[in-house]
Amino acid sequence: MADKQDIHDRGKKKLSVNFLLAWLNLDKLSRVLWGLVLLTLPVTSFRYFPLLGKHTQVRPLAFYPLALLYLILVLRLLRKEIKLPWSNALLPLLLFFLFTILATAAGALLSPIPMRGQEYWARALRAFLTFGIGLSFFIAALWMHRDQDDLRYSLKWLYAGLFLTMLWAGVQALAFYTPLLTKAQVSELQLLFSMRGIPKLRRVSGFAFEASWLAGQIVTLYLPWLFASLLTRFRATKYTWLEPLLLLGSLAVLFLTYSRGGLLIGIIATGVTLLISGKKAISRLFGWFFNPKEINRHGAENAKILLKMPRTKNLGALKKTWRTWQLGGSKTYNFTIRAILFTLIIAIVWGGISFLAQQKYVSRLWTVEATSISDYFVKTNAGGRFTYLWAETQLFLDYPIFGTGLGSSGLYLYQYIPDWALYNNPEVTKQLTPTSQLYPNSKNLYLRLLAETGIFGFTIFISFLLAILAQIAKSLRQNKLIGTAGLFSFIAILTYYLMQDSFAMAELWVNFGIILGITYRTAKTQRTLRKP
Repeated sequence: MADKQDIHDRGKKKLSVNFLLAWLNLDKLSRVLWGLVLLTLPVTSFRYFPLLGKHTQVRPLAFYPLALLYLILVLRLLRKEIKLPWSNALLPLLLFFLFTILATAAGALLSPIPMRGQEYWARALRAFLTFGIGLSFFIAALWMHRDQDDLRYSLKWLYAGLFLTMLWAGVQALAFYTPLLTKAQVSELQLLFSMRGIPKLRRVSGFAFEASWLAGQIVTLYLPWLFASLLTRFRATKYTWLEPLLLLGSLAVLFLTYSRGGLLIGIIATGVTLLISGKKAISRLFGWFFNPKEINRHGAENAKILLKMPRTKNLGALKKTWRTWQLGGSKTYNFTIRAILFTLIIAIVWGGISFLAQQKYVSRLWTVEATSISDYFVKTNAGGRFTYLWAETQLFLDYPIFGTGLGSSGLYLYQYIPDWALYNNPEVTKQLTPTSQLYPNSKNLYLRLLAETGIFGFTIFISFLLAILAQIAKSLRQNKLIGTAGLFSFIAILTYYLMQDSFAMAELWVNFGIILGITYRTAKTQRTLRKP
């Protein structure tokens, strides 16, 4: 009787589970959870994050909805509703992961001395955990994107997160520059969800741990899509003004971070993307600006031709041609519009440069008087970064083949700090204080990989990046939006690697996953259509 009762109870539970699954739309639920991941990406250092030590700064809030998303995706996979994601770029990434295991096992044979309670295997475990966090964002983005409709859905959530970031950055700016709010009030609010309040210096950080992290988010995660949308005239919503407005707001927040690295990344990525992908847009803009009569003549001719065709087939092209034709107008109108735009551009550029030049943190780059290169870096608040780059390079030269093992370079860095870095270098002094519990890092992913995985691990990781670049190059020919955003992301992220060394930052993985997911499925669809 007891066995029959157990069977009966299990049957009832199974029916209940099946009923619940039938009632829930797992596809919609997974999309909502993915949207929440994108919405919460700006919170980089969430206070309540288990397993990571108190000194770990990268604690993305988005990992919580991401974990729930994986539960749903695995359930859908078991029910054969979806398949595992794939891209050709995953192969070198998998090889890199396997090699890091080998390099870390070999590094244990070096038996480094523990430092401030940090032991080798604890550091290795933490490094693999952070790598797993970053990889989970990459795989999820790859899994959740099949076509442009998925992209449009994701961009809405991504822009919502950006808008909230801009609002919070505005609140911080009010505390810094007006008497309406105090820094203590805003900092207390931020500490409710973040490990750190607002910075002491007047640099907005949004929901991120520090201002430079916010700048990194803007240039690697948001600007690629906003910039590509303007170049390709793509809109994620029916509101055509949304992307230009968000772009202006993003640039304003980027200026308020005073992040020298963020500004440099934005300039480099924008310049390279314009040169490679924006030639037609630049030509069109210059043609409109300097030769409006020619634009009007071609616009009028094209409009007349399109008006003779079926309206339903050529409505989009007709709108573009009609808009281009109408932009011409009279000579007075032409001159007025162009004069206003030219004045606005000059005012924005000049105002931005003047605003930054007034900040000592930025202006000391060209006003400081230094006796040597090392002295220059120290006096421009980059002495600590330069010191650890130097030490990491020396560490790599001593262990060039397999490195010291993932996550372990900090155990060796103090041994390689040069003598000149011990004088008048506040960041290094703070690290070397006997009471300090800080763990040093190189703040450069390339050098970290060289030091911890050797030349072989570094080469494999570079092959992963080259595989992504190959897909981006293909997209530039097939899908201008994906290709342009991918190129901007690629340049920005590769430059950002020079300034940080963490695998756990989601903004360094999400765009790559989105781009590879769409390009792989597009190529697969085209191969299917070509089959007889």
